[in-house]
Amino acid sequence: MLRTISVGTTILIQGLFVRTLANGKIVVAVGTREYQGTPVSRPS
Repeated sequence: MLRTISVGTTILIQGLFVRTLANGKIVVAVGTREYQGTPVSRPS
């Protein structure tokens, strides 16, 4: 499943969901790299 995370204040990364961390952040994979950040909420 594709998820979007926020890294810092202006950078958004979209990738495949990998796992949720204990601090509430999530990890997404883009190719062979993994990034962790705050999940972006879906619009209602």
